[in-house]
Amino acid sequence: MDTYEVAVLYHPDLELDLDKGATKVKQIISDAGGKLVAEDVWGKRKLAYRIAGNEHAVYAFYEVQMPGTAIAKIEASLNITDEVIRFLISKNDTEAVEKARIFKEKRKREESDDEQKAEDNNDN
Repeated sequence: MDTYEVAVLYHPDLELDLDKGATKVKQIISDAGGKLVAEDVWGKRKLAYRIAGNEHAVYAFYEVQMPGTAIAKIEASLNITDEVIRFLISKNDTEAVEKARIFKEKRKREESDDEQKAEDNNDN
């Protein structure tokens, strides 16, 4: 199974009761054979342009593991879900994610080595 990110813009009226819409979206994903890995809710934000007459939306991002065949089913279901005003499903580039993780670890090690050298120089 591949890893995908599902970005969902919920209707702004759901800001206080997001569980209703989120539960529906999570159910759509699981019914299609997907497994929710991570969830990141940004809350209500101003849109760059009006969508369905709304100037704001509640942003939520879901990291999902699912087969590629499930995408069409999820898209069809999200298109008719009243709580969702816009969505985007994108496949994560696992190689790029792994390279970024390795680069961050290497940079962190170099910074800690530099700090250690600075402390050693201050002690002398």
